[in-house]
Amino acid sequence: MAMAMPAKGMSPGTTSASSAPPTETAPPVEKKEKTEFEVKLESFTPEGKIKVIKEVRSITNLGLKEAKELVEKAPIVVKSNVPKADAEAMKKQLEAAGAKVALE
Repeated sequence: MAMAMPAKGMSPGTTSASSAPPTETAPPVEKKEKTEFEVKLESFTPEGKIKVIKEVRSITNLGLKEAKELVEKAPIVVKSNVPKADAEAMKKQLEAAGAKVALE
C-alpha cells in the first residue's frame, strides 16, 4: 500500500481546507462633522465676471491681475481651510456676483 504524498507546500498531516483564524471586524467609525471647508469657484456668468473678480479680490487679498487669472482658471479653489460660517458667507458673496460656488 502506497502512501499518498502531501501537496506541495503542505506538511504531512494537514488538510487542504484552510482554517484561517477569525478576522476581527473594525469598530464603526464615527462620522465627524467637517469644520473647515474649501471655497471652490465652479463657474461664473460672462456678464458677472468683473463682479466675481472683485469679490475674489476682497476674499483673497490678491491684486487685480492675480484675481483675474484665478477666476479665469475656474473651476479652482479660491480659499482653503475656512470655518463653515465664513465659507458660507463667501459662497453667498460670490453667488450674488454671478458665480457658481461649491463648498468642499
